[in-house]
Amino acid sequence: MKYFGSCFIFITMLTSGISYAQQSCCTISSTAKFASFAAEDEFIRAHPIPAPYKAESLAGTMITFPATSGANSSAYLVTSKKHPNKVILMFHDFWGLNDYNKSEADLISKELDVTVCAIDLFEGKVPATRDDASKAAQGVVDTRANAIIDGAITYFGKTTRFGMIGWCMGGSWSQQAALRAATQADACVIYYGMPETNLDKLKELHAPVLGIFGKKDKWITPDVVSNYQVAMKTAGKRLSIHSYDADHAFANPSDPHHDKASADDANKHALDFLKRNLKLF
Repeated sequence: MKYFGSCFIFITMLTSGISYAQQSCCTISSTAKFASFAAEDEFIRAHPIPAPYKAESLAGTMITFPATSGANSSAYLVTSKKHPNKVILMFHDFWGLNDYNKSEADLISKELDVTVCAIDLFEGKVPATRDDASKAAQGVVDTRANAIIDGAITYFGKTTRFGMIGWCMGGSWSQQAALRAATQADACVIYYGMPETNLDKLKELHAPVLGIFGKKDKWITPDVVSNYQVAMKTAGKRLSIHSYDADHAFANPSDPHHDKASADDANKHALDFLKRNLKLF
């Protein structure tokens, strides 16, 4: 199986000593934590600019749809006729919906023979520099992003069953999308992104979650993962964790920390998880 899982940025968590039982609906969101952290110089410098990549051919096409806030949104859509009422919502990384991420959507669609919709949270911006990517990431406002996600869910209709997948920044939005899809969500995959730990929100989660993390990750640390497990257990939700003896972004072949053996294993688990929970047989 070919690789998938591009990731160029990561998210940090607030002090792990806060009790999850004490958190409330007013706790800062996991996505807002990322947006503020993306402004830090050290964080930005830690990520190389991806090598230029232009896909020779792509299986999908760009579409537009109305966000619930009114303004149109866009996404890259790869369709499959085998499972007409099942869709995987994919969330890009720090570098936006570029050809690399579109190729990832193609690959997932081909592997699972299912429709994949890669949502553009940067709304047409494809960063060329780290500073551009930082500004774009900070510019993703929760209310607008949620309206885009809600618009995508509405676009596919009330009878559609959804799976979600995302890396780092996209990993956070993968779980938020699962929350917003409510009972229509059947699976959520988070690759080393900031997980949602607000108990009030987690109680509304219907989809099982697969979390994929690196034990050497300096930001989404083993303590962050452990605390997430506690939060999900407290909320009575289904969570599977696969942690590897690897650094952040280990599943990304263009990153210096790429660990092919761990990435191949993680990607297999992710595909199997989506296939099983979405019943893509």
